[in-house]
Amino acid sequence: MLTWVRRQVRRGYERLLLRELDEAPDHVAIIQDGNRRYARERDGDAPDGHRAGAKTTEQVLEWCDDLGVDELTLYAFSTENFNRPPEEREPLFDLIEGKLYEFADADRVHDSGVGIHVLGDVGRLPDRVREAVEYAERRTRGYDNFRLNIALAYGGRAELLGAARDIAAAVDRGDLEPGAIDVAEVERRLYADPIRDVDLIVRTGGDERTSNFLPWHANGNEAAVYFCAPYWPEFSKIDFLRGIRTYQAREESWRRTRTERAVALVRAAARVELDEARAVAGRLRSQLPRSGAEEVNEELARQEPSAD
Repeated sequence: MLTWVRRQVRRGYERLLLRELDEAPDHVAIIQDGNRRYARERDGDAPDGHRAGAKTTEQVLEWCDDLGVDELTLYAFSTENFNRPPEEREPLFDLIEGKLYEFADADRVHDSGVGIHVLGDVGRLPDRVREAVEYAERRTRGYDNFRLNIALAYGGRAELLGAARDIAAAVDRGDLEPGAIDVAEVERRLYADPIRDVDLIVRTGGDERTSNFLPWHANGNEAAVYFCAPYWPEFSKIDFLRGIRTYQAREESWRRTRTERAVALVRAAARVELDEARAVAGRLRSQLPRSGAEEVNEELARQEPSAD
C-alpha cells in the first residue's frame, strides 16, 4: 500500500513539474557519476553499476525525445578513466562496445533520425571499441533529427590544448594568419564537428564539479548546471525535470537582465537625443522576448515629449 502511495505521489509531482516547464534546452550534457558507488552499496562490482547505468541512459534518450531536447552529450569515459585497473576498465569497454552496436542497429534510432557522434581521443581506445565507434557513426550518418554525442577518452583540457597546438602549427607553416584566428577556426579543430553550445549540464552522484567537461561549449555559453544526489542508475525523470527547471530559471533571469539593460540604454540615449533613443530601441526589440520589447516601448513612450 505504501509503495503504491509513493508511486502516485511521484507521478503527481512529475505532472506538476511538466506543467511548470515552458521550454526545454536545445543541448543537455550529462556527467553520469555514481555507477561504482551504486554497485558497492549493493555488494556488487563496478561492471554491475555500469550495466545498471546503461539502462538509465536509454531512459534519458526517451525523455529527451518527449521534451523536445535536440542534442544530448554523455560523458561515458574520461581520459582519467584510463587510470582505473584493467579488471574494471575492460568490462566497461565491453559494455560501451556492445551499446554502440546496439544503438546503431536499433529501429528506434533509425526511425527517429538519431545521429551518433563520438567526441574524444578515439585513437587511445581499444581496437574493438574504435571499430564499434566507426560502425555507429557510419550507420547513423546523415541523421539530424536528434544528435547523440558520446564522450569517450574525452578530456576538456586535452581538447583545447590539441586545438591550440594545431592552430600554432598552422600559423608556423604559414597556412593561417594570426589575425584570422576566430571562433570558427578553434571549433574546426575540436574533437568533432561543431556542436550546439551546451545549455544545461547535469551531474549525478552528489559531487558539485563539472570535471573538465566540454569547457568550450559549456563554460563559453555560461551553461546552467544542475547537481543532484542520486547515482546515475537511480536518476529519474523527476531529477531530469528538476534540471530543466534550473535551466529555465537561468533563462528567465537572463531575459530579465537583458530587458533591464535595454530599458536603461533607451533612457540614457533619450537624455541626449530622442531620435537616437528611437534607433536604439529599434535595434534592441529584436533581441528581446515580447515582454522585454514591450517594456522598451513603454520606456520610449515615457521619454516622448508631452503633447502639451
